[in-house]
Amino acid sequence: MAQSHQIGRIDKKLDKRMKKITVLGAGMVGGVIATDLSKDYEVTLVDLNSECLNSIRGKANLETQVADLSNSEEIRNVVKDADLVIGAVPGFMGFEMLKAVIEAGKNIADISFSEQNPMELNELAKTNGVTAIVDCGVAPGMSNFILGYHNERMEVDSFVCYVGGLPVKRTLPFEYKAPFSPIDVIEEYTRPARFVENGKIVTKEALTDSELLEFDEIGTLEAFNTDGLRTLLETIKVPNMKEKTLRYPNHIEKIKMLKEMGFFSTDSLTLKNGVKLKPLDFTSELILPQWKLQPEEEEFTVMKIQVSGLENGNSKTYTYDLLDRFDKKTKTSSMARTTGFTCSASANLILKKLFTEKGVFPPELVGKNQKCFENVLSYLKNRNVNYILS
Repeated sequence: MAQSHQIGRIDKKLDKRMKKITVLGAGMVGGVIATDLSKDYEVTLVDLNSECLNSIRGKANLETQVADLSNSEEIRNVVKDADLVIGAVPGFMGFEMLKAVIEAGKNIADISFSEQNPMELNELAKTNGVTAIVDCGVAPGMSNFILGYHNERMEVDSFVCYVGGLPVKRTLPFEYKAPFSPIDVIEEYTRPARFVENGKIVTKEALTDSELLEFDEIGTLEAFNTDGLRTLLETIKVPNMKEKTLRYPNHIEKIKMLKEMGFFSTDSLTLKNGVKLKPLDFTSELILPQWKLQPEEEEFTVMKIQVSGLENGNSKTYTYDLLDRFDKKTKTSSMARTTGFTCSASANLILKKLFTEKGVFPPELVGKNQKCFENVLSYLKNRNVNYILS
Protein backbone atom coordinates (compact mmCIF):
# COMPACT_ATOMS: atom_id res chain seq x y z
CA MET A 1 0.00 0.00 0.00
CA ALA A 2 2.83 2.38 0.86
CA GLN A 3 4.40 1.77 -2.55
CA SER A 4 1.07 2.36 -4.32
CA HIS A 5 0.61 5.63 -2.43
CA GLN A 6 4.09 6.74 -3.50
CA ILE A 7 3.34 5.96 -7.14
CA GLY A 8 0.14 7.96 -6.89
CA ARG A 9 2.06 10.95 -5.64
CA ILE A 10 4.57 10.64 -8.48
CA ASP A 11 1.81 10.36 -11.07
CA LYS A 12 0.13 13.44 -9.65
CA LYS A 13 3.39 15.36 -9.80
CA LEU A 14 3.98 14.30 -13.39
CA ASP A 15 0.47 15.42 -14.28
CA LYS A 16 1.25 18.88 -12.88
CA ARG A 17 4.53 18.96 -14.79
CA MET A 18 2.60 18.52 -18.02
CA LYS A 19 1.15 22.01 -17.64
CA LYS A 20 3.28 24.60 -19.37
CA ILE A 21 3.67 28.21 -18.27
CA THR A 22 5.29 30.98 -20.28
CA VAL A 23 6.53 33.94 -18.26
CA LEU A 24 6.88 37.14 -20.28
CA GLY A 25 9.52 39.36 -18.70
CA ALA A 26 12.68 38.33 -16.84
CA GLY A 27 13.02 41.35 -14.59
CA MET A 28 13.24 41.20 -10.82
CA VAL A 29 9.62 40.13 -10.33
CA GLY A 30 9.25 38.01 -13.47
CA GLY A 31 12.32 36.00 -12.49
CA VAL A 32 10.92 35.30 -9.02
CA ILE A 33 7.58 34.19 -10.46
CA ALA A 34 9.28 31.90 -12.96
CA THR A 35 11.48 30.37 -10.27
CA ASP A 36 8.52 29.86 -7.94
CA LEU A 37 6.30 28.21 -10.56
CA SER A 38 9.13 26.06 -11.94
CA LYS A 39 8.90 23.93 -8.78
CA ASP A 40 5.55 22.55 -9.96
CA TYR A 41 5.22 23.30 -13.67
CA GLU A 42 7.19 23.39 -16.91
CA VAL A 43 8.22 27.03 -17.22
CA THR A 44 9.66 28.98 -20.14
CA LEU A 45 10.98 32.44 -19.31
CA VAL A 46 11.03 34.94 -22.18
CA ASP A 47 12.84 38.27 -22.48
CA LEU A 48 14.91 40.25 -24.96
CA ASN A 49 17.77 40.51 -22.46
CA SER A 50 19.77 37.28 -22.67
CA GLU A 51 21.91 38.23 -19.66
CA CYS A 52 18.82 38.36 -17.41
CA LEU A 53 17.70 35.01 -18.78
CA ASN A 54 21.09 33.40 -18.18
CA SER A 55 21.30 34.66 -14.59
CA ILE A 56 17.91 33.16 -13.72
CA ARG A 57 18.42 29.93 -15.63
CA GLY A 58 21.26 29.04 -13.29
CA LYS A 59 18.95 29.31 -10.26
CA ALA A 60 15.89 27.39 -11.45
CA ASN A 61 14.82 24.41 -13.52
CA LEU A 62 13.32 26.22 -16.49
CA GLU A 63 13.75 26.95 -20.18
CA THR A 64 14.57 30.38 -21.57
CA GLN A 65 13.81 32.07 -24.87
CA VAL A 66 14.93 35.39 -26.34
CA ALA A 67 12.13 37.43 -27.91
CA ASP A 68 11.04 41.03 -28.40
CA LEU A 69 8.01 41.39 -26.12
CA SER A 70 7.08 44.72 -27.66
CA ASN A 71 6.20 42.77 -30.82
CA SER A 72 2.70 41.24 -30.69
CA GLU A 73 3.52 38.65 -33.35
CA GLU A 74 6.52 37.40 -31.36
CA ILE A 75 4.39 37.24 -28.22
CA ARG A 76 1.77 35.10 -29.95
CA ASN A 77 4.53 32.82 -31.18
CA VAL A 78 6.22 32.28 -27.80
CA VAL A 79 2.93 31.57 -25.96
CA LYS A 80 1.42 29.19 -28.53
CA ASP A 81 2.20 26.04 -26.49
CA ALA A 82 1.45 27.50 -23.04
CA ASP A 83 -1.38 26.39 -20.77
CA LEU A 84 -1.06 29.74 -18.98
CA VAL A 85 0.92 32.95 -19.43
CA ILE A 86 2.40 35.30 -16.85
CA GLY A 87 2.64 38.96 -17.84
CA ALA A 88 5.57 40.70 -16.13
CA VAL A 89 6.70 43.36 -18.60
CA PRO A 90 7.15 47.09 -17.85
CA GLY A 91 3.92 49.06 -17.68
CA PHE A 92 4.36 50.90 -20.98
CA MET A 93 4.36 47.51 -22.77
CA GLY A 94 1.67 45.91 -20.63
CA PHE A 95 -1.57 46.64 -22.46
CA GLU A 96 -0.42 45.51 -25.91
CA MET A 97 1.18 42.42 -24.37
CA LEU A 98 -2.07 41.54 -22.58
CA LYS A 99 -4.04 42.06 -25.77
CA ALA A 100 -1.69 39.83 -27.77
CA VAL A 101 -1.94 37.02 -25.21
CA ILE A 102 -5.75 37.23 -25.14
CA GLU A 103 -5.84 37.22 -28.95
CA ALA A 104 -3.77 34.04 -28.79
CA GLY A 105 -6.49 32.49 -26.63
CA LYS A 106 -4.27 31.95 -23.61
CA ASN A 107 -5.20 32.35 -19.94
CA ILE A 108 -3.01 34.88 -18.15
CA ALA A 109 -2.09 36.27 -14.72
CA ASP A 110 -0.67 39.75 -15.26
CA ILE A 111 1.30 42.21 -13.10
CA SER A 112 2.39 44.66 -15.78
CA PHE A 113 0.22 47.51 -14.43
CA SER A 114 -0.22 49.36 -17.72
CA GLU A 115 -1.56 52.90 -17.70
CA GLN A 116 -4.49 51.80 -19.87
CA ASN A 117 -7.54 50.16 -18.31
CA PRO A 118 -7.23 46.36 -18.74
CA MET A 119 -11.03 46.07 -18.50
CA GLU A 120 -11.15 47.42 -22.06
CA LEU A 121 -10.13 43.91 -23.12
CA ASN A 122 -12.91 42.17 -21.21
CA GLU A 123 -15.14 41.43 -24.22
CA LEU A 124 -12.15 40.26 -26.25
CA ALA A 125 -11.25 37.83 -23.48
CA LYS A 126 -14.81 36.50 -23.29
CA THR A 127 -14.93 36.05 -27.07
CA ASN A 128 -11.65 34.11 -27.02
CA GLY A 129 -12.58 32.02 -23.98
CA VAL A 130 -9.77 33.48 -21.88
CA THR A 131 -9.49 33.90 -18.12
CA ALA A 132 -7.29 36.90 -17.33
CA ILE A 133 -6.51 37.94 -13.75
CA VAL A 134 -4.86 41.35 -13.96
CA ASP A 135 -3.14 43.72 -11.52
CA CYS A 136 -2.44 40.74 -9.26
CA GLY A 137 0.61 42.04 -7.41
CA VAL A 138 0.85 43.49 -3.91
CA ALA A 139 -0.94 46.83 -4.44
CA PRO A 140 -2.80 46.83 -6.67
CA GLY A 141 -3.25 43.14 -6.08
CA MET A 142 -3.48 41.80 -2.58
CA SER A 143 -5.15 45.00 -1.42
CA ASN A 144 -7.86 44.37 -4.04
CA PHE A 145 -8.28 40.74 -2.99
CA ILE A 146 -8.87 41.91 0.58
CA LEU A 147 -11.41 44.58 -0.31
CA GLY A 148 -13.25 42.26 -2.69
CA TYR A 149 -13.53 39.59 -0.01
CA HIS A 150 -14.93 41.90 2.68
CA ASN A 151 -17.13 43.88 0.30
CA GLU A 152 -19.01 40.65 -0.43
CA ARG A 153 -19.66 40.11 3.28
CA MET A 154 -20.31 43.57 4.70
CA GLU A 155 -21.45 47.05 3.71
CA VAL A 156 -18.07 48.75 3.29
CA ASP A 157 -18.00 52.49 3.90
CA SER A 158 -14.25 53.11 3.80
CA PHE A 159 -11.18 51.48 2.26
CA VAL A 160 -7.67 52.84 2.86
CA CYS A 161 -4.40 51.33 1.68
CA TYR A 162 -0.92 52.58 2.58
CA VAL A 163 1.92 50.79 0.81
CA GLY A 164 5.58 51.20 -0.04
CA GLY A 165 8.79 49.36 -0.83
CA LEU A 166 11.93 50.93 0.66
CA PRO A 167 15.64 50.20 1.12
CA VAL A 168 16.88 49.50 4.63
CA LYS A 169 19.90 51.75 4.05
CA ARG A 170 18.86 55.39 3.55
CA THR A 171 21.16 57.09 1.05
CA LEU A 172 20.85 60.77 0.18
CA PRO A 173 19.53 62.55 -1.75
CA PHE A 174 16.49 60.36 -2.48
CA GLU A 175 16.65 57.72 0.28
CA TYR A 176 14.92 55.40 -2.15
CA LYS A 177 15.62 52.44 -4.43
CA ALA A 178 13.15 51.04 -6.95
CA PRO A 179 12.42 47.35 -6.37
CA PHE A 180 10.66 47.27 -9.75
CA SER A 181 10.89 49.28 -12.98
CA PRO A 182 12.05 52.82 -12.07
CA ILE A 183 10.23 54.15 -15.14
CA ASP A 184 6.99 52.89 -13.59
CA VAL A 185 7.87 54.70 -10.34
CA ILE A 186 8.22 58.00 -12.19
CA GLU A 187 4.86 57.29 -13.82
CA GLU A 188 3.34 57.01 -10.33
CA TYR A 189 4.75 60.42 -9.47
CA THR A 190 3.36 62.14 -12.57
CA ARG A 191 -0.02 60.50 -13.24
CA PRO A 192 -2.98 62.28 -11.55
CA ALA A 193 -4.24 60.41 -8.47
CA ARG A 194 -7.89 59.35 -8.39
CA PHE A 195 -9.73 58.41 -5.23
CA VAL A 196 -13.34 58.24 -4.03
CA GLU A 197 -14.79 60.70 -1.54
CA ASN A 198 -18.45 60.65 -0.49
CA GLY A 199 -19.29 58.47 -3.45
CA LYS A 200 -17.63 60.69 -6.07
CA ILE A 201 -14.37 60.22 -7.94
CA VAL A 202 -11.96 63.02 -7.06
CA THR A 203 -8.74 63.73 -8.95
CA LYS A 204 -5.68 65.43 -7.48
CA GLU A 205 -2.07 65.74 -8.51
CA ALA A 206 0.18 62.91 -7.40
CA LEU A 207 2.38 63.62 -4.34
CA THR A 208 -0.34 65.67 -2.62
CA ASP A 209 -2.03 65.31 0.82
CA SER A 210 1.11 64.12 2.58
CA GLU A 211 0.80 62.69 6.09
CA LEU A 212 3.20 61.09 8.55
CA LEU A 213 2.49 57.59 9.90
CA GLU A 214 4.25 55.39 12.45
CA PHE A 215 5.02 51.73 11.69
CA ASP A 216 6.34 49.14 14.12
CA GLU A 217 10.00 48.23 13.50
CA ILE A 218 10.25 50.91 10.79
CA GLY A 219 9.42 54.25 12.40
CA THR A 220 8.02 57.31 10.67
CA LEU A 221 7.06 57.17 6.99
CA GLU A 222 5.37 59.74 4.77
CA ALA A 223 2.26 58.89 2.75
CA PHE A 224 1.04 60.77 -0.31
CA ASN A 225 -1.50 60.42 -3.10
CA THR A 226 -0.82 58.16 -6.07
CA ASP A 227 -3.15 56.64 -8.64
CA GLY A 228 -3.35 53.17 -7.10
CA LEU A 229 -7.07 52.38 -7.02
CA ARG A 230 -7.19 51.61 -10.74
CA THR A 231 -10.00 49.09 -11.44
CA LEU A 232 -11.57 49.62 -8.00
CA LEU A 233 -12.94 52.91 -9.30
CA GLU A 234 -15.39 51.04 -11.51
CA THR A 235 -15.76 47.54 -10.07
CA ILE A 236 -16.67 48.25 -6.43
CA LYS A 237 -19.08 50.89 -5.12
CA VAL A 238 -17.52 52.00 -1.83
CA PRO A 239 -18.19 55.68 -0.92
CA ASN A 240 -14.68 56.37 0.40
CA MET A 241 -11.55 54.80 -1.07
CA LYS A 242 -7.95 55.92 -1.28
CA GLU A 243 -4.49 54.47 -1.73
CA LYS A 244 -1.31 56.26 -0.70
CA THR A 245 2.33 55.46 -1.36
CA LEU A 246 4.85 55.35 1.50
CA ARG A 247 8.36 56.79 1.43
CA TYR A 248 10.88 58.03 3.96
CA PRO A 249 10.05 61.61 5.07
CA ASN A 250 11.20 64.43 2.74
CA HIS A 251 11.53 62.18 -0.32
CA ILE A 252 8.54 63.75 -2.03
CA GLU A 253 9.87 67.30 -1.62
CA LYS A 254 12.83 66.40 -3.83
CA ILE A 255 10.52 64.73 -6.38
CA LYS A 256 8.16 67.72 -6.40
CA MET A 257 11.07 70.02 -7.16
CA LEU A 258 12.11 67.93 -10.17
CA LYS A 259 8.52 67.71 -11.33
CA GLU A 260 7.86 71.46 -11.04
CA MET A 261 11.08 72.28 -12.91
CA GLY A 262 9.94 70.12 -15.83
CA PHE A 263 12.39 67.27 -15.48
CA PHE A 264 9.58 64.72 -15.94
CA SER A 265 8.14 66.36 -19.05
CA THR A 266 7.72 64.26 -22.20
CA ASP A 267 7.60 67.35 -24.47
CA SER A 268 10.73 67.57 -26.62
CA LEU A 269 13.12 70.46 -26.13
CA THR A 270 15.43 71.76 -28.84
CA LEU A 271 18.88 72.50 -27.44
CA LYS A 272 21.17 75.25 -28.77
CA ASN A 273 23.07 72.71 -30.86
CA GLY A 274 19.81 71.62 -32.49
CA VAL A 275 19.57 68.34 -30.63
CA LYS A 276 16.03 67.42 -29.54
CA LEU A 277 15.65 65.89 -26.11
CA LYS A 278 12.77 64.87 -23.87
CA PRO A 279 13.47 65.99 -20.28
CA LEU A 280 12.09 62.70 -18.93
CA ASP A 281 14.66 60.73 -20.97
CA PHE A 282 17.48 62.88 -19.58
CA THR A 283 16.16 62.64 -16.02
CA SER A 284 15.75 58.89 -16.28
CA GLU A 285 19.36 58.45 -17.35
CA LEU A 286 20.50 60.37 -14.27
CA ILE A 287 18.07 59.01 -11.68
CA LEU A 288 17.71 55.37 -12.64
CA PRO A 289 21.30 54.39 -11.71
CA GLN A 290 20.79 55.98 -8.28
CA TRP A 291 17.48 54.15 -7.84
CA LYS A 292 18.69 50.78 -8.99
CA LEU A 293 18.37 48.19 -6.23
CA GLN A 294 21.66 46.34 -6.09
CA PRO A 295 21.85 42.53 -5.88
CA GLU A 296 21.41 41.41 -2.27
CA GLU A 297 20.65 44.97 -1.13
CA GLU A 298 18.25 44.69 1.78
CA GLU A 299 14.82 46.31 1.49
CA PHE A 300 11.33 45.81 2.85
CA THR A 301 7.68 46.11 1.90
CA VAL A 302 5.25 47.70 4.33
CA MET A 303 1.49 47.88 3.90
CA LYS A 304 -1.51 48.75 6.03
CA ILE A 305 -5.06 48.14 4.79
CA GLN A 306 -8.20 49.22 6.63
CA VAL A 307 -11.69 48.13 5.60
CA SER A 308 -14.53 49.69 7.63
CA GLY A 309 -18.31 49.50 7.49
CA LEU A 310 -21.34 47.63 8.78
CA GLU A 311 -21.29 43.88 9.31
CA ASN A 312 -24.48 42.25 10.58
CA GLY A 313 -25.70 45.68 11.60
CA ASN A 314 -22.62 46.50 13.69
CA SER A 315 -19.70 48.83 12.94
CA LYS A 316 -16.61 46.81 12.07
CA THR A 317 -13.06 47.59 10.96
CA TYR A 318 -10.63 45.02 9.61
CA THR A 319 -6.96 46.00 9.57
CA TYR A 320 -4.32 44.04 7.66
CA ASP A 321 -0.63 44.73 8.26
CA LEU A 322 2.27 43.49 6.20
CA LEU A 323 5.96 43.91 6.92
CA ASP A 324 8.05 41.75 4.65
CA ARG A 325 11.84 41.87 4.39
CA PHE A 326 14.54 40.85 1.92
CA ASP A 327 14.99 37.08 2.09
CA LYS A 328 18.66 36.55 2.94
CA LYS A 329 18.47 32.80 2.38
CA THR A 330 17.18 32.96 -1.19
CA LYS A 331 18.55 36.47 -1.84
CA THR A 332 15.14 37.60 -3.03
CA SER A 333 13.86 41.15 -2.67
CA SER A 334 10.74 41.68 -0.60
CA MET A 335 8.87 43.58 -3.31
CA ALA A 336 9.61 40.80 -5.78
CA ARG A 337 8.35 38.22 -3.27
CA THR A 338 5.19 40.04 -2.22
CA THR A 339 4.31 40.99 -5.80
CA GLY A 340 5.50 37.85 -7.54
CA PHE A 341 4.03 35.29 -5.16
CA THR A 342 0.62 36.97 -5.32
CA CYS A 343 0.78 36.61 -9.09
CA SER A 344 1.86 32.97 -8.78
CA ALA A 345 -1.04 32.35 -6.40
CA SER A 346 -3.41 33.92 -8.94
CA ALA A 347 -2.00 31.71 -11.69
CA ASN A 348 -2.64 28.67 -9.52
CA LEU A 349 -6.29 29.67 -9.12
CA ILE A 350 -6.62 29.32 -12.89
CA LEU A 351 -4.46 26.23 -13.28
CA LYS A 352 -6.26 24.37 -10.50
CA LYS A 353 -9.64 25.49 -11.87
CA LEU A 354 -10.57 27.29 -8.67
CA PHE A 355 -11.43 30.28 -10.85
CA THR A 356 -12.79 29.53 -14.32
CA GLU A 357 -14.89 32.53 -15.38
CA LYS A 358 -14.05 34.01 -18.76
CA GLY A 359 -13.10 37.65 -19.19
CA VAL A 360 -10.72 40.14 -17.57
CA PHE A 361 -10.85 40.07 -13.79
CA PRO A 362 -9.01 42.33 -11.35
CA PRO A 363 -8.36 40.70 -7.95
CA GLU A 364 -11.36 42.30 -6.22
CA LEU A 365 -13.69 40.29 -8.48
CA VAL A 366 -11.77 37.09 -7.72
CA GLY A 367 -11.32 37.71 -3.99
CA LYS A 368 -15.06 37.82 -3.31
CA ASN A 369 -14.91 34.04 -3.73
CA GLN A 370 -13.96 32.81 -0.24
CA LYS A 371 -12.15 29.71 -1.51
CA CYS A 372 -10.03 31.79 -3.89
CA PHE A 373 -9.25 34.39 -1.22
CA GLU A 374 -8.22 31.81 1.35
CA ASN A 375 -6.16 29.93 -1.23
CA VAL A 376 -4.17 33.08 -2.05
CA LEU A 377 -3.54 33.86 1.64
CA SER A 378 -2.44 30.28 2.24
CA TYR A 379 -0.13 30.32 -0.79
CA LEU A 380 1.55 33.48 0.48
CA LYS A 381 1.81 32.21 4.04
CA ASN A 382 3.57 29.07 2.79
CA ARG A 383 6.18 31.42 1.33
CA ASN A 384 6.44 33.44 4.56
CA VAL A 385 4.51 36.44 3.27
CA ASN A 386 2.13 37.10 6.14
CA TYR A 387 -0.79 39.50 6.28
CA ILE A 388 -1.63 40.04 9.96
CA LEU A 389 -5.33 40.62 10.57
CA SER A 390 -6.54 42.64 13.54
